[in-house]
Amino acid sequence: MQQHVKILAILHIVLGGLGLLGALIVMAVFGGLAGVAGMADHADGGLIAGGVLGLIGAVVTVVVLVISLPGLIAGIGLLSFQPWARILTIILSALELPGFPFHTALGIYGLWVLLSNEGTALFQRPAPGYARPI
Repeated sequence: MQQHVKILAILHIVLGGLGLLGALIVMAVFGGLAGVAGMADHADGGLIAGGVLGLIGAVVTVVVLVISLPGLIAGIGLLSFQPWARILTIILSALELPGFPFHTALGIYGLWVLLSNEGTALFQRPAPGYARPI
């Protein structure tokens, strides 16, 4: 089951990284469009168009970042078997289920790996101050 957790972590890191890349591309494209529109004559409404394009680009960038960053963080935490990463990934997996077909498959796989008995056991740590009997 350790191998499945690592595969799940890598998938979340890759998808999160692609989301970050997409956010950067959106920011660059809309920023460029806003700059070009802002250079138009003031009589044609270039400043307004540039402002609107810049606002749309900023909103889309923030939305993509908000969606992508938790998956990236969860994937990094899963690689070191952090208990908080298991909880975060279970939540993300449940939220991914409606995103047919790829996110649905990733969500089902994540829930199967992390909710199985073997998957749960990988993330359990002894309580602090617990002494093993001799």
